[in-house]
Amino acid sequence: MTHAMPKGSNIPLEATTVRAVLRWTPGQGVPDVDASALLLGPGGRVRSDEDFVFYNQPRHPSGQVWRLGKKRVAEGLTDTIQTDLSGVEPGVGRILLVASADGLTFDQVPALCIQLYDAAADGEPLARFDIKPETGAETALICGELYRRGEGWKFRALGEGYQDGLKGLATDFGISVDESEGAEPGPEPTASQPLPPEQPTTAAMPQQPPAYGYPQPAYGYPQPVPVAVGPMDPNFRLPPQGPQFIGR
Repeated sequence: MTHAMPKGSNIPLEATTVRAVLRWTPGQGVPDVDASALLLGPGGRVRSDEDFVFYNQPRHPSGQVWRLGKKRVAEGLTDTIQTDLSGVEPGVGRILLVASADGLTFDQVPALCIQLYDAAADGEPLARFDIKPETGAETALICGELYRRGEGWKFRALGEGYQDGLKGLATDFGISVDESEGAEPGPEPTASQPLPPEQPTTAAMPQQPPAYGYPQPAYGYPQPVPVAVGPMDPNFRLPPQGPQFIGR
């Protein structure tokens, strides 16, 4: 049975691997929405820019938190973050589950909710939180958090909003953002937009059809090529905008 959660409530988690599914109803004038995650260490801040899991950095170096990507379901669209709680590094005490809109506000996103599943079992969600923005002017929301409690983990429903988008939210938790670029980032390719030409690779890879119009498998995201990003790299900058960032 799914536990319907009011804002601010929490539940203990017995599952060791959880799938946080952000869901909304698309339509005319509805912005695209993206899921991302921030892994927080001591002091409630990221330990380095690698603790930011999002479209352009879809898997944490530890391999324990990753973005599965978007999927069309009967109820609308979803974007998903999966976490192996049993393998999360001891230095991480909280994992924020974040939603961000593509340059528009969340009062234009109908039926927004987050559902938490036991990734190792089929069946109903463990919990569901229907997210109601407080002002409607938010362009990024902390939907909920996974956090340590003793030897286990819990999930808390939050729904806390930011009007300055994912950029402002990430900065608040210690992500280094280059303010010198000035230009608004552009959108992530969608199913209705042509995808850019593929770059040549050094090794042949098996061909897979794109998942729901995105150049990635819907689940089981492949290991990315390691990126040379040191702790709190001062040269780290937000990449060209996917829908998880402000502006299209």
